[in-house]
Amino acid sequence: MAHPAFAQSENSPSEHQAGEKQYPAIVVIEARQGRLTDKILTNGTIEAVEEIYVQPQVEGLAINTLKADVGDSVKAGQVLATIDDSSLTLQKAQLLANQAKANASVAQFKIQLRDAKTNEAEAKRQLARGQSLSSGGSMSTSELQKLETAATNASNSVANAEQAIAIAEAELKSVNSQIADVELKLSRTEIKAPFGGLITARNARVGAIAVGSGSPLFTILRDGELELVADVSEDDILKTRVGQSAEITVTGLAKPIDGKIRLISPVVKAASRLGSVHIALSDSNLAKQGMYASAVITIRTGEGVVLPLSAVETNKSGSITHVVRDNIVHKIAIETSIIENGEVLVTKGVTAGDLVVAKAGAFVRDGDHIRPVRETAAVSN
Repeated sequence: MAHPAFAQSENSPSEHQAGEKQYPAIVVIEARQGRLTDKILTNGTIEAVEEIYVQPQVEGLAINTLKADVGDSVKAGQVLATIDDSSLTLQKAQLLANQAKANASVAQFKIQLRDAKTNEAEAKRQLARGQSLSSGGSMSTSELQKLETAATNASNSVANAEQAIAIAEAELKSVNSQIADVELKLSRTEIKAPFGGLITARNARVGAIAVGSGSPLFTILRDGELELVADVSEDDILKTRVGQSAEITVTGLAKPIDGKIRLISPVVKAASRLGSVHIALSDSNLAKQGMYASAVITIRTGEGVVLPLSAVETNKSGSITHVVRDNIVHKIAIETSIIENGEVLVTKGVTAGDLVVAKAGAFVRDGDHIRPVRETAAVSN
């Protein structure tokens, strides 16, 4: 007969353990509170935000000097090159002589006009006196007609003088406009930077004839600003917004460069189903135009309950997970949001601390009794 101390009761621990072993051991994981970020991974080429092409505004003249080269940072209005202005200077001197001649002609015709008006006034006075005498019978008709002819000739002289002045003044205006044109060309013989920035190309050569229709003399990266032009799929481009943050990784740099979306292409290429996103670099000095780079665009960030994707089952009706309470499986409908690195943000249905079946595809059903095994314990075993 066994000693009472060693007898096992109906509810002894060994019987409980034996009962528990009848239930399948299922790995569970604890839902945690966390933060996930929705991101887009993309890549592309570093390009200029805006390139300025500097062309000569005076053609047909030789380039005299060069005052800037590739790699130089220039300011707006800075002289980059000069064009030979000797022919323009000579042309201006000739026009100035013509201007002086035209001014003298105008002055001379004005003197003639004054004389003509004086003669006209005298002729009209004599005509009025002759008409008075003729009416009294003191002057013959032939003499009166002579006075009338003299008055008419004097009026014609005034009209001729006025017309001569108008012609001379028109010629003077023409000369003045030619002088202004030459002076404008002379001011443009200094080729200046329209905006500040970094010179990335120079085609100008001393002695070459400046031609406006050819290759630009200088190419300027306006304000030195660079951007990453990256290709994004048609699904992801709908998530992007101007101003969203991004981290740009360039080969050779230890740290990524911060950036923000500056422009989103309104067109998706039909062949590739990709659209362009322009991401402005916060520090353009860290990269070079033409470099290859990748970027991580932050779409949004959310906080809430986080589960591994393996614990979530999704079908046409929605998403579910299996919550274990008192060793019983409960099938719970949930709502999900952001997915990142194999985890999903749950916005409804599960709270932090809940035990969830680690693999939603495990052979468990709603209401099943299980023996939950923590994920850490399962790994150690």
